[in-house]
Amino acid sequence: MPAGRGRGGHDGPAGTTTDADRAAPPEGFPPRANRNTGEPQPPKERPPRPEWLSDEAAEAWDQLIPRLEQMGVLSVVDGNAIARYVELWVEWQTALAFVRKHGSTYPIKDGNGKIKSLGQFPQVASVHKLSLALSRLEAEFGLTPSARSRINVTLRPKEELSDPKGYFAAG
Repeated sequence: MPAGRGRGGHDGPAGTTTDADRAAPPEGFPPRANRNTGEPQPPKERPPRPEWLSDEAAEAWDQLIPRLEQMGVLSVVDGNAIARYVELWVEWQTALAFVRKHGSTYPIKDGNGKIKSLGQFPQVASVHKLSLALSRLEAEFGLTPSARSRINVTLRPKEELSDPKGYFAAG
């Protein structure tokens, strides 16, 4: 990564959405002057769950979608990113379960059966790579404490959220 560049290859902190920009700035801070007035505004609807998800990923989808709705960060166009997230999450869980059961290394033996070194199971690298990919997607949806601190959304009253159609039907 070049010096001065963030994860996405852009200078400076990650941008905020127009919804976040519309909220009043914290006391003592001026309104944001460089708002992207042309930002696309996808419909705030629940994306359909893809039929091709594995059973485990479909279960993770069903747990995650209501949480994202309650946070006010979900739109109909987020389906592909969420599908990738839940499938990666299942892969991460599987690799992590393997490492927990078998450890991170295995013995490599010479021709006489004597241990000459230790090798690392491929699942160890998978756990690390998948963790990085999951972290990036979690940040996009405000699923970490630091990511949530950078998101500012206006939620509907709690009564509207209790109705499955309430949040999205009203807006």
